Amino acid sequence: MANAQNTGLGVDVESFRYRVSGMDCAKDAAQIERAAQSAGIAPDAVKVSSATHIMTLNVPEARLPEIERAVQTTGYGFDRIESHNDAQQGAAHQDPTYRRALWIVVILNVGYGVVEMVGGFLAGSQAVKADALDFIGDGLITFLGLLAIGWSLVWRARSALIQGVFLGILGLGVLGTTIWRVFTQTAPDAGLMGLFGFIALVVNVLAVLPLLRFRKGDANMRAVWLFSRNDAIGNAAVVIAAGLVAWLGSAWPDLIVAFGIAGLFLHSSWSIIRDARADLRTA
Repeated sequence: MANAQNTGLGVDVESFRYRVSGMDCAKDAAQIERAAQSAGIAPDAVKVSSATHIMTLNVPEARLPEIERAVQTTGYGFDRIESHNDAQQGAAHQDPTYRRALWIVVILNVGYGVVEMVGGFLAGSQAVKADALDFIGDGLITFLGLLAIGWSLVWRARSALIQGVFLGILGLGVLGTTIWRVFTQTAPDAGLMGLFGFIALVVNVLAVLPLLRFRKGDANMRAVWLFSRNDAIGNAAVVIAAGLVAWLGSAWPDLIVAFGIAGLFLHSSWSIIRDARADLRTA
């Protein structure tokens, strides 16, 4: 808890922090902030970091119960950080079996990402290549998150900053190569596109299964499925694009999906870097 500030109206405003479970992107952070503001607090009185998954409230302590009820309607989990000991973690994070489950996720994501990248070249598909980079990026980010379990806020923010930069590089790479393909386009192999997209969906399910046993109530169940949600959307988009390529005989569906995935990379990168820098300034 930070030092109290007097608003001039006889009400002390203090800083309170909560660890959020179940969120995985800037869109989730914005949803939580809107829910907190619905309790009648100013927009600058709440900040949810998409980098370290910590919600900071600058409000009078008497307002906390009302705000907590408002944010709990979002379905995410909120654990009050009672001290400056940022390293405190839940039982799942201390369980070696949980770490092994994360290792399975890392291996599946990176392993299939490499396979899908080869498939992207064989199929001549930018969308499959972009999806492969998504797999590899998720695997490496999960690996960094695995290393960061138990770290302080400062080091988690630094880890998130690295993740954000890495995602940005991937996004720019996908964007650049896709723009190049616009001028040299040839229709990809729709059959191979669909095959690798479908296998990617299966791999996403296999990657999330080891984490299911660690769910604790609805919030953590949501966290498990949010983990693979964006990937599943990308995989489904690849399969749909493959069908459109076969139907239209055009490379544009493939290129449009690749542009979309690149946009997701860049948006996530910007959000994570912004929040990580804010967390570092706060810490």
